[in-house]
Amino acid sequence: MSESAVEKQLMAILGQHLAFLRESRGLTQEAVANAAGISRNYYQLLESGWGVRKTKAPANPRLSTLIGLSEALGTTVPDLVDVMFGRSAS
Repeated sequence: MSESAVEKQLMAILGQHLAFLRESRGLTQEAVANAAGISRNYYQLLESGWGVRKTKAPANPRLSTLIGLSEALGTTVPDLVDVMFGRSAS
């Protein structure tokens, strides 16, 4: 599997996990984005796993974005990313 394919797969998993966490907490995309300090559009892209909608390039969020998202969703950065590698969140 190429690096790009791996990145796409990992970001799709992260996107699904973000959506699951957000929905399970009864939050809107806008609420999470605002709390994380990012735009709603960028958050939508992250949930889709994309960094650029037009090319469908995989997302590559900064550490500061992951920290903001973990705080907005009431979890930790390790719990956000562990799911990408088949480890369950605590």
